[in-house]
Amino acid sequence: MTVAGERTLTRGQGIDPAYGPPLGGSAAAPAERFDVALLDLDGVVYRGDGAVPHAAEAIAAAGGRGMRSAYVTNNALRTPEGVAARLTAFGVPARPDEVITSAQAAAHVLAERLPAGAAVLVVGGEGLRAAVAAEGLTPVTSAGDQPLAVVQGFDPELTYQRLSEAALAVRAGALWVASNADLTVPTERGLAPGNGALVAMVRAATGAEPLVTGKPEPAMHAESVRRSGARRPVIVGDRLDTDIEAGARTGTPTLLVLTGVATPVELLATGPMHRPTLLADDLRGLLRPHPPARLTPDGRARCGAWECQVDDAGTLRWHERAAGPSGAHGGALEGGARGRGADTAAGGTHGDAGGGDGADGRARVPDDGLDALRAACLAAWAASDAGRPPRRVASDRPRGCADLAVPA
Repeated sequence: MTVAGERTLTRGQGIDPAYGPPLGGSAAAPAERFDVALLDLDGVVYRGDGAVPHAAEAIAAAGGRGMRSAYVTNNALRTPEGVAARLTAFGVPARPDEVITSAQAAAHVLAERLPAGAAVLVVGGEGLRAAVAAEGLTPVTSAGDQPLAVVQGFDPELTYQRLSEAALAVRAGALWVASNADLTVPTERGLAPGNGALVAMVRAATGAEPLVTGKPEPAMHAESVRRSGARRPVIVGDRLDTDIEAGARTGTPTLLVLTGVATPVELLATGPMHRPTLLADDLRGLLRPHPPARLTPDGRARCGAWECQVDDAGTLRWHERAAGPSGAHGGALEGGARGRGADTAAGGTHGDAGGGDGADGRARVPDDGLDALRAACLAAWAASDAGRPPRRVASDRPRGCADLAVPA
């Protein structure tokens, strides 16, 4: 695979062909297949002020198999030292040089476009100021300092006066860079306005458009690859519109974990740019093989023991396939009798890059409780791409899909 980060796709240009098929599976555990996990933080490693269950242990176990971790965040407020200290408090002994922030990506983009020592109006917090200074630029606070650029990042203490300075400098012709465009930021009380909402204020006042560098923009991925030295990275995240889209746009495999923002309902209805390569309940998905979800010529989706299709009435339905050589139980689905097996240890050998499905004599990857969901997503995506999205979900469904629904 070409080193991720070398591409220059922009939003709307489509999926990089190196990305691979959605839910294509992996015969080897990701920790053994990829050299670096580019890990999102909030919703993946921690949630608010608490660690995500199993995250620290899974990261340590992946490291024991040779996979390095890089911690990639769109939050430009904290310095890498501050982020590393926060991770260490959650049981993840991270070093500052393992942390990549959107502030660093923004500052690097500025340094490539401005002369050394150029004045940059920083509209953000400590992390953004430190990143700008580290690139040999001069942070300033007023449009009166005649900055050549404005860089804007999230800061909960941002004032009207500071936003006004940004608008004045942009109107005067300064290059405008935004560390990220996330409209919301998670807090203990719910979603609050993020940097994208604050950027919108300056946009409304100036009519200008910023150069955005955070996820899912390729500049952020290039910064992550450059700083981590990754040759075979996998992006691990909980958001479809940042983490998974970043992979689609840069040709990098992705692992979606269901510990944060994305839900099975959202995944079922998502478009081509937001379909992950791999799916797991949590970061333990780094440690086990992933079964492939595959389409038959007539549009049925298969994953492990499960088959799913959208029937002529637009209903998403499952069928449990006959037992294969792995010994998986077969027969028709009866009342969703199969449950989640998130703690099942994966093992065996697999005959191709995606893992066997048991139908042709190859060993099947044990069901981690998500095979029915994988099959459902692939069936729904194929039907949607063909112009006939599912309109309902059958009431008789696997227990792991008990809450699955078609968005209104």
